[in-house]
Amino acid sequence: MVRKRSVDGGEPAEASGDPLSGLVVEFVRSIRRRRTISARVEGNRLIVQVPAGLSATEERAWAEKLGSRLLATRRRRELNQDGDLAARAQQLNERYFEGRLQFADVRYVTNQQHRFGSCTPSQGTIRISDRVAKLPPWVRDAVLIHELAHLVEANHSRRFWKLANRYPLMERARGYLMAIGLEDDESGEG
Repeated sequence: MVRKRSVDGGEPAEASGDPLSGLVVEFVRSIRRRRTISARVEGNRLIVQVPAGLSATEERAWAEKLGSRLLATRRRRELNQDGDLAARAQQLNERYFEGRLQFADVRYVTNQQHRFGSCTPSQGTIRISDRVAKLPPWVRDAVLIHELAHLVEANHSRRFWKLANRYPLMERARGYLMAIGLEDDESGEG
């Protein structure tokens, strides 16, 4: 097998909108590789194995697609490794719901770009967007309380908001999210 190695620019991507920001992208081209493309992250390097005939534009597109996926997996694993989010949800359950709520799983996810969280009451699962991990703890708590309240009331009825508003900083947190332009589409009092 003949391989040619090249480094895409040799420097980490710097653009803030670049999904590969901070990574050095290295392409390994193979004349034996015909259709398959694979990638792995080693430290701050993204190594992408591609067929030799792929254009630079196609290489970059594949690097962004596969690199974004790998980085999301890494971020999700790092955010969830210590179980802190589930422990915090249990503390909030005890404080605001008298510990009566039952849930099977509370974790950060990287695939929620238009919501802060979601809840599947029938399964007792709560998923919180990884964007929330960067926000102040009292805002994260408001998002957790919001999703915990969905274990009791699946919609955004008055009963739901009565439960969610047990958290004294709920309105402030909603205002904070609106001010930074991130308020959830479904956070209305419908």
